[in-house]
Amino acid sequence: MANRLAYRSIPGLALLLTLLSAYPCPAFHSGGVGDCGGCHDMHQVPGAAGSPATGNPHFLIAADAGSTCLTCHEKTGEFGPNGHLVSTADPDMPPGSPPVQLTPGGDFGWLKKNYRWDGGDGAGPGQSSGERRGHNIVAAAFRYVPDAVIAEAPGGSYPSRELTCISCHDPHGRYRRFVDGSIGKDGLPIFSSGSYDNSASPTQAAAVGVYRLLGGKGYVTTTLQYLPLVSDPPAAVAPADYNREEGNGDTRVAYGSGMSEWCANCHAALLGAGGQSRVHPSGKSARLPAEVVANYNAYISSGDMRGARATAYTSMVPFEMGTDDYDLMKRTAGSRGQSTAGPDANATVMCLSCHRAHASAWDHAARWNTKTEFLVFNGEYPGVEDTTVPNRLSQGRSRAETRKAFYGRPAGRYALFQRSLCNKCHARD
Repeated sequence: MANRLAYRSIPGLALLLTLLSAYPCPAFHSGGVGDCGGCHDMHQVPGAAGSPATGNPHFLIAADAGSTCLTCHEKTGEFGPNGHLVSTADPDMPPGSPPVQLTPGGDFGWLKKNYRWDGGDGAGPGQSSGERRGHNIVAAAFRYVPDAVIAEAPGGSYPSRELTCISCHDPHGRYRRFVDGSIGKDGLPIFSSGSYDNSASPTQAAAVGVYRLLGGKGYVTTTLQYLPLVSDPPAAVAPADYNREEGNGDTRVAYGSGMSEWCANCHAALLGAGGQSRVHPSGKSARLPAEVVANYNAYISSGDMRGARATAYTSMVPFEMGTDDYDLMKRTAGSRGQSTAGPDANATVMCLSCHRAHASAWDHAARWNTKTEFLVFNGEYPGVEDTTVPNRLSQGRSRAETRKAFYGRPAGRYALFQRSLCNKCHARD
């Protein structure tokens, strides 16, 4: 994927490169660094007038790192889930219409959705600001700006003004997984992605990339040399077809272990570092108690505890398997509901059990609305167009937006009056 900006004057090449840009980014990254010209323009003069990236010191094809990433990972005119896209373009999500990408991490477009509702139902007015809905990446060319309220990562010290895609993902893909399961950023060459259920396995002669090109121990960005990461990427495997609606089966990422520990690179205090109390148990040591395992496997919906472990899994409330066995994770990951078993005694709770990694329709990037008593009301998702639904339930969203937040699941999948999915583990409804 070469730089269209640098070579657009060469006859015919612009069309060719436009076609190449339509290919999924896993083919570009291949578990490691892509070709240099995909992100850098070696012939631009940094700061020169008329440069496509005026003022950036790294010869990037856009003005900042986040905008460079979204040059490939956002595309105007996409009205459905599409592979590597993680953000819906502004024109494609007018008021009342949701962002459309359905990756397990969520769509950053939710950060641009602001909601207000009046107190017509006696509960008082409310609001839900977009910047409360996930990680506020900085990508100026795509209208993503720093969090205006929170200056540092909750539970840590990472400055909001520096948060961009490459704060988490290493754009040069240096971290690699070796045949013995260890992770490093030097040594054997990377020959394949290690993120997917169809990825090749490492060999004695070559390594594979780590999950999602995440940074590992010692990873720093150019502007934050003083804040190196202290934990390596998690053991996890995603299905190759991971960006899709889930009305006909859950998209299951096989989370093995280490996700919360990786999140703690920026949110350490939330996992108890420095003597701080945890908000919720999470991590490798947070095994699901027998009561929680039983609840999860029995819970179908509010009032219905007739489920069985064989069919208990839901990607709305994922868990870690408590394993580093990649063969097992590859067999478990899937995008058509082929692996539906719930947790066993090895399972643990992790940050992503309740939150999406990028952004969601709800405050705190939660997987479901944690600020309402009903997720489904009288058999339908709440929406402002239904005047019989209390405002405190629809919270300014259209029914289409609420349904999209559930990744296209029909409301009938839940109880007539469905309460919080916290009950999947705690079964108090």
